[in-house]
Amino acid sequence: MDTRGINQMIGELRSTAQAAASKPAAQGAQAAGGVDFAEVLQGALKDVSAAQQEARGMAQDFSAGDPNVNLQDVMVNLQKANLSFQQMVQVRNRLVSAYQDIMNMPV
Repeated sequence: MDTRGINQMIGELRSTAQAAASKPAAQGAQAAGGVDFAEVLQGALKDVSAAQQEARGMAQDFSAGDPNVNLQDVMVNLQKANLSFQQMVQVRNRLVSAYQDIMNMPV
């Protein structure tokens, strides 16, 4: 069994966690003791988009007959892109739900 894709994903998750831990927060967010939500959300959207573009590119290379691209890597990347997109949809659904809850609160 080829575990390169799994190891690559674990490496990406670790590097993302390290980057999030070491990234300096914005001045206003730092005073409040948190991180800038807009930057985190924008970064997540860019990561999802990059994963989808990478998967699409690998699928096209495989379809074109590139000998350096094997089917297992293509399928793993397609599933990673799919999972990251589904995760982003769930985050969006939670944000919309939270917004609706806040808007329905009595003043």
